[in-house]
Amino acid sequence: MLPFWIALQFLSSLPIRLPGMPTPQELGRSLLFYPLVGLLFGAILWALNWLLLGTPLLLHAALLLTVWVLLSGALHLDGLADSADAWLGGFGDRERTLTIMKDPRSGPIAVVTLVLVLLLKFAALLALIEQQHSIFLIIVPLIGRSAMLGLFLTTPYVRAGGLGQALADHLPRMAGWQVLAVSALGCVLIAGFSGVLAVAVAAVIFLWLRQLMLRRLGGTTGDTAGAMLELLEIAVLAGLALI
Repeated sequence: MLPFWIALQFLSSLPIRLPGMPTPQELGRSLLFYPLVGLLFGAILWALNWLLLGTPLLLHAALLLTVWVLLSGALHLDGLADSADAWLGGFGDRERTLTIMKDPRSGPIAVVTLVLVLLLKFAALLALIEQQHSIFLIIVPLIGRSAMLGLFLTTPYVRAGGLGQALADHLPRMAGWQVLAVSALGCVLIAGFSGVLAVAVAAVIFLWLRQLMLRRLGGTTGDTAGAMLELLEIAVLAGLALI
């Protein structure tokens, strides 16, 4: 189960301590457990939503969003901020885009992007609470982290060395596709026809964002993977809220 604990430590802010430095093979296998981490996050959010029943709706949605962000330690929001700055400041140039993405400072575009994304996520959560569609809280984190697995399965990693390269190089491909299939089936079993729609929306957004990455960078980075997860979650949440 070490690959699961590696995935949980990397994707969450939970106090996970590993027994030692993981091998590259264990890092690669940890990607197979990303959907399970997403399912765990979804279960936590669903349980919290149940505990907050009767709370004023605005506060209810704000608390859910806060816990959602804290669970991942804002890891993917950081990737979104870096990607937003790099996409605008890179002026279409691959090397300039990659260089800006490594800069830890956030410019105004990053700040505006984060505000808009969090505002949209809050509004979508508020709508789902009002519609009493709490089951969607389980499948959206699952879909987001499954998409990260799908990205590493289908897209070259463009930064040599580091954690991302080890993940990409040692990911068991056949097992990865099987996990994706099980994850999609799980969404359908959990949410029924809405699960089918959620997976379909996620697939369309995934293909679009992946094409943007290939066109600009020739592949993905850790930052663009995080940005994809955040944008994909927003799209699925909004789509489900509009059903």
